[in-house]
Amino acid sequence: MAFAVCGGAMLACSFGMAPAVFNVLPLNKTITTMPLANIMDNKPMVNVMPFGMCSSLANPTVASATAAAMGVLTPCPCIPVITAPWVPGSPTVLIGGQPALNNNCKLMCNWGGVIQITNPGTTNIMVP
Repeated sequence: MAFAVCGGAMLACSFGMAPAVFNVLPLNKTITTMPLANIMDNKPMVNVMPFGMCSSLANPTVASATAAAMGVLTPCPCIPVITAPWVPGSPTVLIGGQPALNNNCKLMCNWGGVIQITNPGTTNIMVP
């Protein structure tokens, strides 16, 4: 069972050390008291906030700090780098002209992290 995701949802990254709040801009997407999200709500520092510290060696700052620490993994502040939309989305439900975002969708960070929705927010709207 999948639920529509709205602003205020909680996110987690496989390389992040803290959860993050998901922000949705209400650009013609307010169907409930909170704006609902679509797969294009993937903008770093707008929709997807940092996850505390990043521990991915694919992240150049983590790799550099780890090398300087003689190979001891040294997490650095998370700055998500996202270039693709959420997948797979709900193709039969459109929000703002794009597939709706549901709690089963995933988002990839360029540093290898898999971002997932841990709590879809205050909506109980089921989507396929």
